[in-house]
Order: sequence, then C-alpha cells, then structure tokens
Amino acid sequence: MRLPLLALAAAAFGIGTTEFVIMGLLPDVAADLGVSAPAAGMLVSGYAIGVAVGAPILAILTNKWPRKTALVGLMGLFILGNALCALAPNYALLMAARVVTAFCHAAFFGIGAVVAAELVPREKRAQAVALMFTGLTVANVLGVPFGTAFGHALGWRSTFWAVTVIGVAAAAALVAWLPKAIPMQAGSILREFRSIGAAQVQLALLISTLASVSMFTVFTYIAYILRDVTGFTAQQESMVLLLFGAGITVGGLAGGKLADWKLMPALASLLAAVAVVQLVFSWTSHFPVPTLFTLFVWGMVSFAVVPATQVRVLDKAKGAPNLASTLNQGAFNLGNATGAWLGGLMISAGLPLTQLPWLGAAVAALALLAVGVSASLDRGGPVAA
Repeated sequence: MRLPLLALAAAAFGIGTTEFVIMGLLPDVAADLGVSAPAAGMLVSGYAIGVAVGAPILAILTNKWPRKTALVGLMGLFILGNALCALAPNYALLMAARVVTAFCHAAFFGIGAVVAAELVPREKRAQAVALMFTGLTVANVLGVPFGTAFGHALGWRSTFWAVTVIGVAAAAALVAWLPKAIPMQAGSILREFRSIGAAQVQLALLISTLASVSMFTVFTYIAYILRDVTGFTAQQESMVLLLFGAGITVGGLAGGKLADWKLMPALASLLAAVAVVQLVFSWTSHFPVPTLFTLFVWGMVSFAVVPATQVRVLDKAKGAPNLASTLNQGAFNLGNATGAWLGGLMISAGLPLTQLPWLGAAVAALALLAVGVSASLDRGGPVAA
C-alpha cells in the first residue's frame, strides 16, 4: 500500500506548499499590490477561513462520493484556485482566489487521513497518517523555501503557477495509484454531525485549534522577524525556512511513532515543548545562529503534534470518521486564521515582533490545559479546575 500513501503525500505536498509559501512572499505581495503587512497577513487568514468554512460544506457534498472520486475532484478545485491566484490582478481577487483554493484543503486532508488509516493495520494508523502528512512537511522543507526563492527571483505569481503544475502531477498520481474500491463507512451525515457534538470530540478539535493558533501567531510573520529582527536577507530567509522545514519533517514522522506508542502523554509533552521553544525564540530571534537552532526545534515539536491530534479525533469520533477528520483540518486552519489575526493585532498596536512568541507560548499552554481536561475525562475522574 506504499504507492497510494505516496499519492496522498504528493497531493499533500502541493496543498502544503500553497498554504505556507505565501508567508515567505508576504513582503513581495504587499509591495506589489500596495497593501500593509497586516493586510497581506490577512491572505493567510483568508485561506484559513476558507478551509474552516469549506470543511463542513465539502464534507456534506462529498459524503456519498466514492473516496477516490472525491480526492481527485478536490485536487481539481485546488488546481483551479492556484491558477486564479497566479492571474489575480489585485488584492481583492487574490483573496478570493485563496479562499477558492482553501475550500479543497480540509476535505482532502480529512478524507485522505481516513483512507490512509484504513490502508494499514490498526497499530500502524498514526504512522500511515504521518506518512501522508509527510507531503505537508516536505512542502515546508522544499516547497516553501524554494517557492519563496522562486518568487523572489521571478515574481510571486510564478510560484503559484509552479504549484498549479504540482497539483496536476498529484492529481495524476491519485488517478494512477489509489485503489478503485476504497471501503466507506455507511451512515447518515446528520448522525455524523450528532457524533461530532460529543465532549471529547469537541475537546480534540479545540486542542487542534489552539496548537495551530500558537504556531501561526508567530509563523505568519516569520519573514518580517527574520529580516527585521534577526537581520537575514531575503535570499538567506529561504535557506532558513529550509531548516525549519527539515525540523517539521523530522517532527511529523516522530510524532506518528509517538502517537502510536502513547498518544496523550506524547501530546502533552509536545505542547509543553512548543511553549518552551517559543519563549526561547523571543530571545534567540536577535541572533542568527541561535535562531537557526531554535527554528529547527520549533518546527520539529510543532508538527509532531499533528498526527497525534488527527488520530485523537478519529478515536473519539468513531461514528463520524470522515466528518471528524475533515473538521479537524478546519479546526487547524481556524487556528491558523486566528493566529494570523492575533499577530496582526499585536503588530498594528505597535508591539515589537519579539513579543509574538510570548503570545504563541501562552496559547500552547492553553492547549496543554485542554489535553489535561480530556485525559481526565478518559479516566472518568473529575476535571481539574
């Protein structure tokens, strides 16, 4: 079943590249379209809101579709959205194109995670999900830094054309390698929505949201931090993002193994590490070499959380795997939008960029608290105040 997982990872690579590469190109986009840094940052929020809004809509529309048909169709929407981004003549139309692109995101990762988990034995589920999400992490290792460098050299629109080509190649891999008949759990979409209302499912979605808020409060504005605080040039920024992406790749794979071993203790430890690393980054961001080490570790612990939260949602929503997995992607991107918005508020208020990691660390602590509440409910004991 390696080729189907690789096809899912290839599509994840394209989706991850278009989601994250904009952050390295924000100064270029802002200058070209004549908007401020917080306004450019809203392109990140707009994409994330599109994911969050599109999650339930696409979950309903694709509920009865064969899974292979749904995944290939969603990649078609992805290709269209990126081509529109490359063609957008102004900020408003670029924002609209980003939202169109985002609509496929949650449903693809949601359905894809369920498919990945069903292609392997139960004890390998988190590792299979992590392998699919390796496409997302490789997007950060290769897609984001090289897409950023490509955009700096040839203009930011060229990056979106390149991602469009990646989308076409990924769609072809899905057609060629996914099994024709992928098992589907029969059931009513209304029953699935009722299952989502369970307290433990909602807590799992909250953990995903808060983990994402913590990361994107800072990462949305990483280009400005690297240039204005650390002192890297635009060309050096691409190589720094390459190192961050390497950390993400290591973390994503390690997170899958940790989640298959002991999910909740691993999740709690990782969120605590995220908080500590962000506090450290508020200081190391002033110095080039310590920044490199900190970004690698931050990428590693931040993305080690992803497979754990995905499997936690699947475990607690057995009656609604497709919807729960899709909504978890919406939750992650709601956190993405919220983090970008909160960071923009801090910048607009005149606070220094070095204070963004403090807010990120505080949100990671809230996510850790939510893990503690959920673990207490697992034990059947009282929830600690």
